[in-house]
Amino acid sequence: MLYGRAWSCQIDAQARYVGCFPPGAGRTESRRNGTISATVSGHESGTYVNPEKPFEEDAPLVEELGEPGEALPAEPAEGAIKRLSEQLAEANDRHLRLAAEFDNFRKRVARERIELTDRAQAAFVIKLLDVLDDLDRLAAVDPNGPQAALRQGVDLVDKKLRKELEAAGLERLDPVGARFDPAIAEAVSVIVPPEEALDHTVSATFQVGYRFKGNLVRPARVQVYSSEGHP
Repeated sequence: MLYGRAWSCQIDAQARYVGCFPPGAGRTESRRNGTISATVSGHESGTYVNPEKPFEEDAPLVEELGEPGEALPAEPAEGAIKRLSEQLAEANDRHLRLAAEFDNFRKRVARERIELTDRAQAAFVIKLLDVLDDLDRLAAVDPNGPQAALRQGVDLVDKKLRKELEAAGLERLDPVGARFDPAIAEAVSVIVPPEEALDHTVSATFQVGYRFKGNLVRPARVQVYSSEGHP
Protein backbone atom coordinates (compact mmCIF):
# COMPACT_ATOMS: atom_id res chain seq x y z
CA MET A 1 0.00 0.00 0.00
CA LEU A 2 1.20 3.52 -0.82
CA TYR A 3 0.93 6.22 1.82
CA GLY A 4 0.62 10.02 1.30
CA ARG A 5 -1.06 9.70 -2.12
CA ALA A 6 -4.80 9.72 -2.84
CA TRP A 7 -6.30 6.64 -4.52
CA SER A 8 -9.32 6.89 -6.82
CA CYS A 9 -12.34 4.63 -6.35
CA GLN A 10 -14.74 3.80 -9.21
CA ILE A 11 -18.30 2.62 -9.56
CA ASP A 12 -20.06 1.35 -12.67
CA ALA A 13 -23.16 2.67 -14.41
CA GLN A 14 -25.47 0.87 -11.95
CA ALA A 15 -23.73 2.57 -9.01
CA ARG A 16 -21.96 -0.68 -8.03
CA TYR A 17 -18.56 -0.60 -6.45
CA VAL A 18 -15.69 -1.41 -8.82
CA GLY A 19 -12.53 -0.79 -6.85
CA CYS A 20 -9.86 1.66 -5.74
CA PHE A 21 -6.62 2.27 -7.62
CA PRO A 22 -3.62 4.55 -7.19
CA PRO A 23 -3.84 7.76 -9.24
CA GLY A 24 -2.42 7.69 -12.74
CA ALA A 25 -2.06 3.89 -12.84
CA GLY A 26 -3.14 1.96 -15.93
CA ARG A 27 -5.78 -0.71 -15.28
CA THR A 28 -7.38 -3.65 -17.04
CA GLU A 29 -10.18 -5.76 -15.66
CA SER A 30 -12.27 -8.85 -16.38
CA ARG A 31 -15.63 -9.78 -14.94
CA ARG A 32 -16.77 -13.27 -13.84
CA ASN A 33 -19.84 -14.03 -11.71
CA GLY A 34 -19.81 -10.68 -10.02
CA THR A 35 -16.03 -10.70 -9.33
CA ILE A 36 -13.80 -8.13 -10.97
CA SER A 37 -10.15 -9.14 -11.54
CA ALA A 38 -8.08 -5.99 -12.13
CA THR A 39 -4.42 -5.47 -12.98
CA VAL A 40 -2.89 -2.08 -12.17
CA SER A 41 0.17 -1.00 -14.17
CA GLY A 42 3.20 -0.52 -11.97
CA HIS A 43 1.52 -2.12 -8.95
CA GLU A 44 0.61 -5.61 -7.70
CA SER A 45 -2.34 -7.28 -9.32
CA GLY A 46 -5.31 -8.20 -7.19
CA THR A 47 -8.92 -9.34 -7.19
CA TYR A 48 -11.59 -6.87 -6.13
CA VAL A 49 -14.91 -8.36 -5.05
CA ASN A 50 -18.21 -6.80 -5.99
CA PRO A 51 -20.05 -6.39 -2.66
CA GLU A 52 -23.40 -7.18 -4.26
CA LYS A 53 -22.33 -10.70 -5.34
CA PRO A 54 -19.61 -11.88 -2.99
CA PHE A 55 -18.08 -15.33 -3.59
CA GLU A 56 -20.93 -16.73 -5.70
CA GLU A 57 -18.72 -19.54 -6.97
CA ASP A 58 -18.25 -20.84 -3.40
CA ALA A 59 -21.94 -20.70 -2.49
CA PRO A 60 -22.75 -24.33 -3.52
CA LEU A 61 -19.87 -25.62 -1.39
CA VAL A 62 -21.12 -23.74 1.67
CA GLU A 63 -24.65 -25.04 1.17
CA GLU A 64 -23.36 -28.59 0.75
CA LEU A 65 -21.24 -28.59 3.90
CA GLY A 66 -23.87 -26.81 5.97
CA GLU A 67 -23.40 -24.14 8.60
CA PRO A 68 -20.10 -24.02 10.56
CA GLY A 69 -20.28 -26.04 13.74
CA GLU A 70 -23.16 -28.16 12.45
CA ALA A 71 -22.59 -31.83 13.50
CA LEU A 72 -22.72 -34.68 10.98
CA PRO A 73 -25.78 -36.93 11.27
CA ALA A 74 -25.15 -39.76 13.79
CA GLU A 75 -26.17 -43.41 13.35
CA PRO A 76 -29.19 -44.33 15.49
CA ALA A 77 -28.30 -46.39 18.56
CA GLU A 78 -30.64 -49.24 17.60
CA GLY A 79 -29.10 -49.46 14.11
CA ALA A 80 -25.56 -49.44 15.50
CA ILE A 81 -26.38 -52.20 18.00
CA LYS A 82 -27.98 -54.34 15.29
CA ARG A 83 -25.07 -53.83 12.90
CA LEU A 84 -22.44 -54.66 15.54
CA SER A 85 -24.42 -57.70 16.70
CA GLU A 86 -24.54 -59.04 13.15
CA GLN A 87 -20.81 -58.46 12.71
CA LEU A 88 -20.10 -60.25 16.02
CA ALA A 89 -22.29 -63.21 15.07
CA GLU A 90 -20.57 -63.45 11.69
CA ALA A 91 -17.11 -63.37 13.32
CA ASN A 92 -18.11 -66.08 15.84
CA ASP A 93 -19.49 -68.27 13.08
CA ARG A 94 -16.30 -67.87 11.05
CA HIS A 95 -14.21 -68.70 14.13
CA LEU A 96 -16.22 -71.86 14.83
CA ARG A 97 -15.90 -72.99 11.22
CA LEU A 98 -12.12 -72.48 11.25
CA ALA A 99 -11.79 -74.32 14.58
CA ALA A 100 -13.81 -77.26 13.22
CA GLU A 101 -11.76 -77.39 10.03
CA PHE A 102 -8.49 -77.34 11.98
CA ASP A 103 -9.72 -80.12 14.30
CA ASN A 104 -10.67 -82.26 11.29
CA PHE A 105 -7.28 -81.56 9.71
CA ARG A 106 -5.46 -82.57 12.91
CA LYS A 107 -7.41 -85.82 13.19
CA ARG A 108 -6.83 -86.62 9.52
CA VAL A 109 -3.07 -86.06 9.82
CA ALA A 110 -2.89 -88.27 12.93
CA ARG A 111 -4.88 -91.01 11.19
CA GLU A 112 -2.70 -90.84 8.06
CA ARG A 113 0.44 -91.02 10.20
CA ILE A 114 -0.80 -94.17 11.92
CA GLU A 115 -1.77 -95.72 8.59
CA LEU A 116 1.63 -94.92 7.13
CA THR A 117 3.37 -96.53 10.11
CA ASP A 118 1.18 -99.61 9.84
CA ARG A 119 1.94 -99.98 6.13
CA ALA A 120 5.69 -99.68 6.77
CA GLN A 121 5.54 -102.31 9.50
CA ALA A 122 3.47 -104.61 7.31
CA ALA A 123 6.03 -104.31 4.50
CA PHE A 124 8.81 -105.23 6.94
CA VAL A 125 6.87 -108.23 8.29
CA ILE A 126 6.32 -109.51 4.74
CA LYS A 127 10.09 -109.62 4.26
CA LEU A 128 10.40 -111.81 7.36
CA LEU A 129 7.82 -114.36 6.24
CA ASP A 130 10.44 -116.40 4.38
CA VAL A 131 12.52 -116.56 7.55
CA LEU A 132 9.51 -117.78 9.51
CA ASP A 133 8.89 -120.45 6.88
CA ASP A 134 12.49 -121.64 7.26
CA LEU A 135 12.09 -121.79 11.04
CA ASP A 136 8.97 -123.91 10.59
CA ARG A 137 10.92 -126.31 8.40
CA LEU A 138 13.70 -126.55 11.02
CA ALA A 139 11.15 -127.25 13.72
CA ALA A 140 9.77 -130.11 11.61
CA VAL A 141 13.19 -131.74 11.16
CA ASP A 142 13.67 -135.09 12.87
CA PRO A 143 15.75 -134.43 16.03
CA ASN A 144 17.40 -137.83 15.60
CA GLY A 145 18.62 -136.88 12.13
CA PRO A 146 22.09 -135.68 11.17
CA GLN A 147 23.25 -132.74 13.31
CA ALA A 148 25.23 -131.24 10.44
CA ALA A 149 22.09 -130.74 8.34
CA LEU A 150 20.32 -129.11 11.27
CA ARG A 151 23.24 -126.78 11.90
CA GLN A 152 23.40 -125.82 8.25
CA GLY A 153 19.68 -125.00 8.24
CA VAL A 154 20.05 -122.77 11.30
CA ASP A 155 22.94 -120.91 9.69
CA LEU A 156 20.92 -120.28 6.54
CA VAL A 157 17.98 -118.90 8.56
CA ASP A 158 20.32 -116.69 10.57
CA LYS A 159 21.94 -115.22 7.46
CA LYS A 160 18.58 -114.62 5.78
CA LEU A 161 17.16 -112.91 8.88
CA ARG A 162 20.19 -110.67 9.33
CA LYS A 163 20.13 -109.72 5.67
CA GLU A 164 16.53 -108.50 5.90
CA LEU A 165 17.18 -106.62 9.14
CA GLU A 166 20.25 -104.91 7.72
CA ALA A 167 18.29 -103.91 4.62
CA ALA A 168 15.71 -102.31 6.93
CA GLY A 169 18.42 -100.23 8.62
CA LEU A 170 19.58 -102.41 11.53
CA GLU A 171 23.33 -102.33 12.28
CA ARG A 172 25.06 -104.91 14.48
CA LEU A 173 27.64 -103.57 16.97
CA ASP A 174 30.45 -105.89 18.04
CA PRO A 175 33.43 -103.69 19.04
CA VAL A 176 35.94 -106.42 19.91
CA GLY A 177 39.49 -105.16 19.28
CA ALA A 178 38.33 -101.53 18.88
CA ARG A 179 38.95 -98.74 21.34
CA PHE A 180 36.24 -98.58 23.98
CA ASP A 181 33.52 -96.09 23.05
CA PRO A 182 30.99 -95.40 25.83
CA ALA A 183 28.56 -94.00 23.21
CA ILE A 184 27.90 -97.50 21.81
CA ALA A 185 29.15 -99.90 24.46
CA GLU A 186 28.76 -100.57 28.17
CA ALA A 187 31.75 -101.94 30.10
CA VAL A 188 30.63 -104.67 32.50
CA SER A 189 34.15 -105.79 33.50
CA VAL A 190 37.82 -104.83 33.09
CA ILE A 191 41.02 -106.82 32.95
CA VAL A 192 44.68 -105.88 32.90
CA PRO A 193 45.96 -105.67 29.32
CA PRO A 194 48.69 -108.12 28.30
CA GLU A 195 50.52 -105.24 26.66
CA GLU A 196 50.33 -101.46 26.91
CA ALA A 197 49.09 -101.01 23.33
CA LEU A 198 45.82 -102.81 24.20
CA ASP A 199 44.97 -100.44 27.05
CA HIS A 200 41.36 -99.14 26.87
CA THR A 201 40.40 -101.51 24.06
CA VAL A 202 37.53 -104.04 24.07
CA SER A 203 38.73 -107.53 24.88
CA ALA A 204 35.42 -109.42 24.57
CA THR A 205 31.74 -108.89 23.80
CA PHE A 206 29.20 -110.50 26.08
CA GLN A 207 26.18 -109.15 24.22
CA VAL A 208 26.24 -107.41 20.84
CA GLY A 209 24.60 -104.03 20.43
CA TYR A 210 22.35 -102.72 17.70
CA ARG A 211 21.82 -99.39 15.98
CA PHE A 212 18.76 -98.73 13.84
CA LYS A 213 19.08 -96.04 11.15
CA GLY A 214 21.78 -94.23 13.11
CA ASN A 215 20.00 -94.40 16.48
CA LEU A 216 21.37 -96.63 19.22
CA VAL A 217 18.83 -99.31 20.09
CA ARG A 218 20.94 -101.30 22.54
CA PRO A 219 24.56 -100.76 23.64
CA ALA A 220 26.98 -103.65 23.46
CA ARG A 221 27.97 -105.23 26.77
CA VAL A 222 31.74 -105.69 26.72
CA GLN A 223 34.90 -106.41 28.67
CA VAL A 224 37.62 -103.78 28.48
CA TYR A 225 41.40 -103.86 28.92
CA SER A 226 42.43 -101.29 31.50
CA SER A 227 45.69 -100.89 33.41
CA GLU A 228 43.97 -98.42 35.78
CA GLY A 229 41.20 -100.80 36.79
CA HIS A 230 38.42 -98.87 35.02
CA PRO A 231 37.53 -98.18 31.38
